[in-house]
Amino acid sequence: MSVAERTKDKAAITEAGQVVEAYGRWAPVYDLAFAAVMRAGRLAAAEAASRAAGPGGRVVDVGVGTGLELPMFERRTRITGIDLSEPMLRGAQRRVKREHLANVDGLLVMDATRLAFPDGAFDAAVVPYVLTVVPEPHRMMDEVRRVVRPGGEIVLVNHFGADRGPVAAVEGWLGKRSASLGWHPQFPFAVLGDWVRDTPGMRLVERRRIRPFGLFNLVRLRREG
Repeated sequence: MSVAERTKDKAAITEAGQVVEAYGRWAPVYDLAFAAVMRAGRLAAAEAASRAAGPGGRVVDVGVGTGLELPMFERRTRITGIDLSEPMLRGAQRRVKREHLANVDGLLVMDATRLAFPDGAFDAAVVPYVLTVVPEPHRMMDEVRRVVRPGGEIVLVNHFGADRGPVAAVEGWLGKRSASLGWHPQFPFAVLGDWVRDTPGMRLVERRRIRPFGLFNLVRLRREG
């Protein structure tokens, strides 16, 4: 490994640690702060992933957090959730127990850039509001692609940064404080678009704004090879 690669890895580890710390702080109030504003996007993503997986299909929920979308999946869909934050996962475990979600096969502490699953283990993946959180989004997407079978789908819901105007100015201000926030408000769609373009066998199937405010986008990608 070169010096540049080692430096990049150390920076990613540092940023991952900052994310874990930030979401440890968010965990007690996460549902109160984000459940309502993100509900429509989570519902759209869970429904799309359930359709893509098919009855009895297996879905990996990357960045499951406190499990807000877990009750939204079709009940025959088998779900495995992963997250880097143990406090957030404890919230998901309580939700599974409280809502009797027998279709949740497991909730695991795991780094999204180093998934401990075999190739093609899942029929679909759902990645809710995670792209703006991980230090290395391309590496995460490589791993998510790897664990989804050929013909399967990756379903993402995320906010993508504005190019100009007052929203872009606010995102720029927030971006300077992204370490404490736990996400990057200025994340451009081009980061994901470039990955799709450069990754053999990946195809953009759908991109649409989520109502009512259009703040978030639903994106469906199909692995064709």
